[in-house]
Amino acid sequence: MLGLAIVLLQACKKDNYIVGGSLHNPKYNGTTYDYLHTNHLFDTLLIVIDQLGLKDEINANNTTFFAPTNYCFYNYVKKIVQARKRIAQNDENLVVNFSDIDLNTLRDSIRAYIFPGRIVLDSLDKYGKMITAMDGEQRLIRAIEDPSVNVGGTNFTDLPKYMFLTKIYGTRDPDNLDSLKLIPDSQKDETSIMQTTGIITNNGVLHVLSNYHILTFAKIPQ
Repeated sequence: MLGLAIVLLQACKKDNYIVGGSLHNPKYNGTTYDYLHTNHLFDTLLIVIDQLGLKDEINANNTTFFAPTNYCFYNYVKKIVQARKRIAQNDENLVVNFSDIDLNTLRDSIRAYIFPGRIVLDSLDKYGKMITAMDGEQRLIRAIEDPSVNVGGTNFTDLPKYMFLTKIYGTRDPDNLDSLKLIPDSQKDETSIMQTTGIITNNGVLHVLSNYHILTFAKIPQ
């Protein structure tokens, strides 16, 4: 599953979204919560949503949800929580599992992916928009074209775009690479790409985060 193709919503197919190279109808006749139940990739997310009573927030009218997959939770448990505890207890063999996590600590972490309004790829550009999530923090959401695609040799009418979600640490990172190199890793923004964009449910819009995303945008301890 880690090899799932990153999804690009292509301008020549505005009435569809793309998953793993296949076109799909973007409209799902059900709520965002209902859609999550159609794919086992969201089993862990559903456990957390149900435990914390967040179903109504996910299903609120005109809501956009960036859904973390099972892998995003696994990355958080192993790369963040387990790594931190190994350092704190000086025990490289210490093991932390999902069952060890107090799910109540993740309430705002899930709300960080819920946004008011319908956020779609066509409404974004490379500069992006700062939008406040339901946890009260602003995050940067933008769409960037992929210049590596040879449009002339494909069915694309325009360059395909990636959607990105970014947590800002301090101030927004500069676009200039030379300036970016001067910023310590601990102060750099954390950005994740979507593997699926533009699923239209009866109450809003659903995007799916890359399997490489770490829940909470936490930085791996060094």
